[in-house]
Amino acid sequence: MNYKVLKFGGSSLETLEKMKHVASKIIKEAQSGFNLVVVVSAMGKSTNQLIALAKEASSNPNKRELDALLSTGEQVSISLLSMMLQDDGYPAIGLSGFQAKIKTSGLHTNNRIDDIDVSLIQKHSEEGKIVVVAGFQGINDQGDITTLGRGGSDTTAIALAAKLGCHCDIYTDVTGIYGVDPRLVPQAKQLETISVDEMKEMAFLGAKVMEPRSIDIAQHYGVIVRVAHAHIESQGTLILKEDMMEHRPITGCSVIEKIVLVNIQHVPASMSLIAHLFVTLANEGINIDMISQTQSSDGFVTLAFTASSDDLDNLEHVLRVLTQDQPQAIIHVDKHVSKVSVVGSGMRSQSGVAARLFQLFADHHIAYKLITTSEISISYTMSKDHTLQAVQLIAQEFGL
Repeated sequence: MNYKVLKFGGSSLETLEKMKHVASKIIKEAQSGFNLVVVVSAMGKSTNQLIALAKEASSNPNKRELDALLSTGEQVSISLLSMMLQDDGYPAIGLSGFQAKIKTSGLHTNNRIDDIDVSLIQKHSEEGKIVVVAGFQGINDQGDITTLGRGGSDTTAIALAAKLGCHCDIYTDVTGIYGVDPRLVPQAKQLETISVDEMKEMAFLGAKVMEPRSIDIAQHYGVIVRVAHAHIESQGTLILKEDMMEHRPITGCSVIEKIVLVNIQHVPASMSLIAHLFVTLANEGINIDMISQTQSSDGFVTLAFTASSDDLDNLEHVLRVLTQDQPQAIIHVDKHVSKVSVVGSGMRSQSGVAARLFQLFADHHIAYKLITTSEISISYTMSKDHTLQAVQLIAQEFGL
């Protein structure tokens, strides 16, 4: 069968008027001969409203019950959208994550998809129905309703496309993927294509259009993904296995602002001590990103690393314990930093990108603190005061 998966985000479904426009877009696709599976998010900000309601009901909401509550947002969407399609004369059926047999595992509110039994979806599709599936949710081995965390509806959609062996269109509130955030650079250019490697790297480094784990699935199963606007006709951006634009050294620039930079001086050069510090950070659920270590001749080292500002409370607890054990250590936590990254698969074959960036920052007196690289990216930690200028200069230099 000629399957196609369409996904519509919460902003696309915010009102009944917007949902009716989505229904007309779905009908147009159905008229093109596709067997459609439509994945939807909760309407507008309703998930945030449910979280706020839970916090009013309980000072520490049980996560199993919270999952059950949050899943109702998508169930509203599948029911209303199915009704609209039926009124327009198109057979449609809404399926919750449980009914769609989306099997998950992990921690409540942040489960991962293990498998999807698409037999019921295929049955309804063979009967001529448009199948509307609730994104962001599934069911675990205990029979509990689960949710997938941030970007969960994208993950649901691309996982379904992988199981059905088809393309996936992600409809959102942007016309496609840009080389740099248009809110920072108004003249930013939309990309026609981007490689899955570049998209995943940009997502990890702060681009908010797609979540990294959904791109992981697309990469692993070879799913072609298109990102486009739900309510504005646009070509969108294709995420492909490979982007043949090798002449383009830099594809995009992204920013992460919610980070802190920790600098620890005068720590004994003990591998076991340093290992214990990072094991403790891991046990507290703190994800460490950039790391630098400098050793001095007096038997001490200086450590620097970044972490999410969301983890600041746990991080400061670990650092307090460290100062008790190592009173000579000097610790500074800088909360006024951001991470600016450039991404481009062209860096694999073209030299000089780092040189251009270093010269650019030197010419404009932009100081940076930590630097990390991968095969297709370079990241700089710098003061938030310099972030906007740095992004705009990079966009101008590389034509983003």
